[in-house]
Amino acid sequence: MASAAEAIGILQFALNATVTQQQATANNIANLNVPGYKAEKVSFQSSLANAIQSGGSASVTVAQEQLLPGISGNNVSLPTETTLMLKNNLENQTLDNALSGQFTIISDALQA
Repeated sequence: MASAAEAIGILQFALNATVTQQQATANNIANLNVPGYKAEKVSFQSSLANAIQSGGSASVTVAQEQLLPGISGNNVSLPTETTLMLKNNLENQTLDNALSGQFTIISDALQA
C-alpha cells in the first residue's frame, strides 16, 4: 500500500499526463485540415505502471498516432479526438477528486 506522499506523487503525475493529453488532442484538432499532419497521442499508463512496479520515476511520452492517413496525408479523426477529449476530461476529474481526497485525509489527520 502506498504512503500518502507516494499516492500524491502518483496522482500528480497522472494529472500532469492528462494535461499533456489534452494539449495533444487540442493540437490534433487545430491541425485537422493541415495536409500531412500526423496526429499525436500521449502514452502514460504503461510508464506509470512500470514506475510504480520498479519504484522509479515515470514519464509522459508523446508519439504519433498510428492511424491511416487520408487523401491529404493527414490522419486526424475528429470523432476520435472528440472521444479522447471527453475520456481525458473524465480521467482528469477523477484524478482531481482522488488528489483532493488525499489532502482531506492529511488535513483531518493534522487536526486530530
